[in-house]
Amino acid sequence: MRVAADCTEKAHIRNEIDRLDRALVALFAERQTYVRRMAEIKQHPDEAYDQHRIDTMLADIRARAAALGLEPEQAETVWRVLIDWNVAYEQRTISARTGLSLTPPQD
Repeated sequence: MRVAADCTEKAHIRNEIDRLDRALVALFAERQTYVRRMAEIKQHPDEAYDQHRIDTMLADIRARAAALGLEPEQAETVWRVLIDWNVAYEQRTISARTGLSLTPPQD
């Protein structure tokens, strides 16, 4: 492992990025085990979407990203994709398990 400042060649940087990518994939895979479990616990597909929880998560992610020197917009973009995928996954999984559909939006 090398810190970025100690990388003197492109190969060094690529090796470290590859190392970090492997770690990120492992973390996302671990995170997905909790999403799967959440889908087992929730009783209705409507429970998969919680705007307050999403807003709270994104605010926290942006703050943490900024504190660590990562552009908050980049972190938010990644998490929005992750959240959208997880919500859709939970909705599909809960619907398949319970036979219930999402409640149509009220006009």
